Amino acid sequence: MFDFSQVSVVLVNTSHPGNIGATARAMKNMGLSKLTLVQPEDFPSGVAVGRAVGAVDILDNARVVASLQEAVEDCGLIIGASARSRNIPWPMVTPEQCAHKTVTEAGVNKVALVFGREDSGLNNEELQLCHFHVQIPADPNYSSLNLSAAVMVVCYEVRKAALALAEQTVVAEDEFWDQEKANGEQMEHFYVHLERVMTAIKFHDPENPRQLMPRMRRLFSRIRIDVMEMNILRGILSNIEFRLDNEKKLEVELQEKNKE
Repeated sequence: MFDFSQVSVVLVNTSHPGNIGATARAMKNMGLSKLTLVQPEDFPSGVAVGRAVGAVDILDNARVVASLQEAVEDCGLIIGASARSRNIPWPMVTPEQCAHKTVTEAGVNKVALVFGREDSGLNNEELQLCHFHVQIPADPNYSSLNLSAAVMVVCYEVRKAALALAEQTVVAEDEFWDQEKANGEQMEHFYVHLERVMTAIKFHDPENPRQLMPRMRRLFSRIRIDVMEMNILRGILSNIEFRLDNEKKLEVELQEKNKE
C-alpha cells in the first residue's frame, strides 16, 4: 500500500493565506497530509483556516522553514512545478509521469512536490534544486493556474497512481538497488565541495561562472546518485584538495630553500 506520509507538498513564499488553506483542503481530499511552507507572507492566518474547511489539522501540523533547501534536505526525489521554459532545459515530466515517479519511489525515498509563488512561480535557483520539473498542460491562451488548483491537479494524479499501484505489483527501481539515493542536504554539500575544487584547479571562475554550476546540477539531478556514489565523488574531491595542499607546501618549502 502506498505510504502518503512519504510525500510532502511544499509551497514557496505564498503571498495569500487563502491559497495555503485551499491547498490543505486539496491535499486532504487526495489523502496527502504533509505540508511545508517556505517563508509564507501571512501564516498562521484565520483566512487560511477558513479556506481549509475540514483540513485544519494539516495547517496545524504544517512545517514552516526559511528556505527551499531546508524544506527538501531529507528528500530523495524533488519535483518542482514550472509554468515556463528556462534558459537551460531541465528534465520535464507531465503530471501523470510526476505521479508515477512519486508512487514508485515513495517506498524508499521521501518525495517533495514543490510549488512556487502565485505571481512568478519558482525562480531558477529553486528549480535547480529539483530533479524534475512538472508542467500542467493548460490552455496556452490562459495557462495561469491558481496555486491550489495546480496542487489539486498534481495530488489527484498522485492518488490515481497510488490506486493503480494497489491493484498491481509495481516494483520500484530502488528495490533492487543496494544504496539509498542521496538526499537534498547531501547534494547541496556536494555542490559546494565541487564548486570549491573546480575553482581551486582553475576550471571554474566564480567571477565569470557562465552556466557551469547549473549544468553540473542538471547533470547530477538527471543521474540521481546514491549515497555510496556520493561518498566516492566526495572522496575524489577531497583527494584533489589534499594533493593541491601538498603541492603548495612543497612549493613554499622550495622557495624557502632557494632563499638560503
